[in-house]
Amino acid sequence: MNRSAAAPFSRPARVRAATSVSLQQQGALRPAIGLGVASLLLLGLAYAVGTTAVSRALFPAQSDGSLLVIDGQVRGSRLVAQPFVGDGYFQARPSAASYDPMAAAGSNLARSNPALQERVTDASRAMAVREGITVAEVPGDLVTQSGAGMDPELSPAAAAVQVRRVAGNRGLSLEQVQALVEAHTQGPQWGVFGQPRVNVMDLNVALDRAKSGRAEPGATVPSGIGTTVR
Repeated sequence: MNRSAAAPFSRPARVRAATSVSLQQQGALRPAIGLGVASLLLLGLAYAVGTTAVSRALFPAQSDGSLLVIDGQVRGSRLVAQPFVGDGYFQARPSAASYDPMAAAGSNLARSNPALQERVTDASRAMAVREGITVAEVPGDLVTQSGAGMDPELSPAAAAVQVRRVAGNRGLSLEQVQALVEAHTQGPQWGVFGQPRVNVMDLNVALDRAKSGRAEPGATVPSGIGTTVR
């Protein structure tokens, strides 16, 4: 049998066929790469720049982190819980992350965990002694940690049990402090979502201004966000 007749293609023909397939693959590869680059520039760059510009134009304070500026210095954020030391201040929720926004986390303990039950029991007793109330009257959010450990707000009930202590240590009347709590109590979002709440940072700043315009020594905010309020 003739060898050339047995092979469907001669060597040059096979080379031409392989070259044709390679050119076709290259032709399909170019638009794929172009689409990838265009998508990256459009969605990864242009979209991010556009939405950032719009948000800064419409919501400048929120886009910067809702920072609280006192006497020209950033002292914290309304979105991040901060510790306050001193009986003249409302206390925020406990934090499993020690109020460090770089380590935001909850305790991850189940409700059935004995360690959680013991901690809540001890915290409830200490809170009852501090506020002069019974253990049964201690609101749950004063002795439990939020999921992120950064919750900046309290329930109105948790703020209400602290009014007497704060008023007594500031030399203000109960009515004055209660009025400030009520003024800083927000309803559900858009009247529908969530529960009434009180922003602790805003409330404490209002207390400082109501008293003398200067903060009580000892109030602190997390490292990296602000400095000691004085």
